[in-house]
Amino acid sequence: MSVNILYPVILPVPEKDRLLTGREKVLFLSSYARKALAISARKKGFILTKAAKDDQGVPKPYDGKYWSITHKDEYVAGVASLTSIGIDIEKIRPCSKALFKKTASQKEWALSSEEPCKLFFRYWTAKEAVIKLNGTGIKDLLRCRITEILDENHLIIKYMDEIWLVEHFFLKGHVASVVKNSDIIKWVVVKEIKNQEQGGNNIFSAYEQTVFVPPWRSAM
Repeated sequence: MSVNILYPVILPVPEKDRLLTGREKVLFLSSYARKALAISARKKGFILTKAAKDDQGVPKPYDGKYWSITHKDEYVAGVASLTSIGIDIEKIRPCSKALFKKTASQKEWALSSEEPCKLFFRYWTAKEAVIKLNGTGIKDLLRCRITEILDENHLIIKYMDEIWLVEHFFLKGHVASVVKNSDIIKWVVVKEIKNQEQGGNNIFSAYEQTVFVPPWRSAM
């Protein structure tokens, strides 16, 4: 039985570019997240020549290859796959009680006594990753239900009558989540990225570190 390995790539946003605002900032972060995506695809052994979205902003697969990106002020992330995939990253920070209610039910919150802000963004990013994989929207946050917390890095979601295993990765006050299911996840944290000119083409090289999250106690 072949094992599928996914390489979610996290890329720090350069300090100078964190000062951008408005549409210029959004466009830069989206473009920069595609560099993380390109590294992920390369590690999977292919080149993702197109990464377009449909009219609803859902990533469109190209030539049997799927992808997902996410970006915040300090980090961007991307993952390429041969099957549908979803990834999300957020900075852990305080949020309102109203947002807690809009994100999960009391039954879901009762599953853990973990520090509330950390737990909130575990839930938020996990649900976002599953929703992205399915091509739906944030309106489905409450339909996307946490049913079990397996350990500090894994939880189970039930959504659209299916069960989804999600893996977390924590980095400098942020949490990233990717849909794992039966895949092996090898997180890649890029420390430095450099643009180079080669044969008239603009390419980039990256100094990266692969990080393994301790595996869950058993396979699905």
